[in-house]
Amino acid sequence: MTLIQWRNEFEIGIDSVDHEHRELIDLINELHGNLGGDAEPALISGFLGEIYARISAHFALEERTMRDLRYDAYTDHKAEHDELLDDIRDIMDAYEEGQYLDLDTTLAEHLKLWFSEHFRTADSRLHFFLERHGA
Repeated sequence: MTLIQWRNEFEIGIDSVDHEHRELIDLINELHGNLGGDAEPALISGFLGEIYARISAHFALEERTMRDLRYDAYTDHKAEHDELLDDIRDIMDAYEEGQYLDLDTTLAEHLKLWFSEHFRTADSRLHFFLERHGA
């Protein structure tokens, strides 16, 4: 089942960043499809680790791009990235401690809301900045 449907407005106009956006959405959808009452804990832990690592690496690329272009909203944009990584780490820790029985709902919905909102607001603003500055 698809949790997040790809939309063109998720693109910011930098091929490497847009490619990673698509890959992250695919990974989140894959995790969502594999979650459920009969999913093996090791599979879920592995997916959580993979999502954390891939999102962290993507944010590093996006943040480097913003720094290189002297993006005026870099600090706020990075703060959103840091907050999501902290949230995912907290979810991972709670899962490992056996606190999440409905991980599919908790994590999936959190990621869906966060990415949809982040793409719609922060990444959209970055896209317009890039267009204005010919990047």
